[in-house]
Amino acid sequence: MEYEEYLTQAMTTMAEAVERQLRDLLPVPKGPEGRLVEAMRYSMFAGGKRLRPFLVVTSADLFGVDKKYSLRVAAAIECVHCYSLIHDDLPAMDDDDKRRGQSTCHKKYDEATAILAGDALMTLAFEILADPATHPDALVRSSLIRALAGASGVHGMVGGQMIDLASENEELDMGEITRLQQLKTGALICFSVEAGGILGKASEHMRHLLHGYARDLGLAFQIADDLLDYGGDPEEVGKATGKDAGRGKATFVSLMGPERARRQADILADQAIEHLREFGDKAILLKGLARFVVDRRK
Repeated sequence: MEYEEYLTQAMTTMAEAVERQLRDLLPVPKGPEGRLVEAMRYSMFAGGKRLRPFLVVTSADLFGVDKKYSLRVAAAIECVHCYSLIHDDLPAMDDDDKRRGQSTCHKKYDEATAILAGDALMTLAFEILADPATHPDALVRSSLIRALAGASGVHGMVGGQMIDLASENEELDMGEITRLQQLKTGALICFSVEAGGILGKASEHMRHLLHGYARDLGLAFQIADDLLDYGGDPEEVGKATGKDAGRGKATFVSLMGPERARRQADILADQAIEHLREFGDKAILLKGLARFVVDRRK
């Protein structure tokens, strides 16, 4: 089997396992709150690569962590990611009508339901992490909760989103764009990789290597995302493209140009792979993923 096919199959298998976990965690109740859960499930099961869950489970595999633990953490990070997408699509934010090829949550339901669905997914994530079923060691659970709170809050994803909104029609330099994306996109990717080290009680050195990999992977991922917005096919990408330029947003592509940005993404992917050298063949899927994120077309 060709390696790309092996990676794709591994990602598909992992996505299916995470989705089974999420379906168990999100049954639809009777009563008026059922509509809320339906909206949560609508966005949660709309497809997607499940990249962050894959990073959690694959990094945890480096340390022999039981998948019954890593899959729960994977489900938690996907809850946070999907909440962020629901809120990003709202009229007050990016005002998108399509996500993953289907109507966004607020278009399918309504704005109030979409806001509540995002809120509920965020809180569900921490409920999952706090449950003893996620790990028998309370210190591990509290470490996961603290790390995810930091990655998703004012010093992470939400802070990055605020900077992004404030920067429309502003001229940002490379350092400012890099910081913005390290917060908005990179922080959750870093948590996803480092969660494997937390679950596996890895040494500080090993966790430092994982952090280096995740940092470079996150930036490579964002540059690839900017390239897709710049020149991607909306049908293939599953959402409108060209919106960053339309809003006057500074991106890696607008600053470097598409060719230089593509080269930079390749460099970052190579750097990410180099951070994993000490893990040897155990990290083959994580290494392959670094190439996947820069070569993807959606």
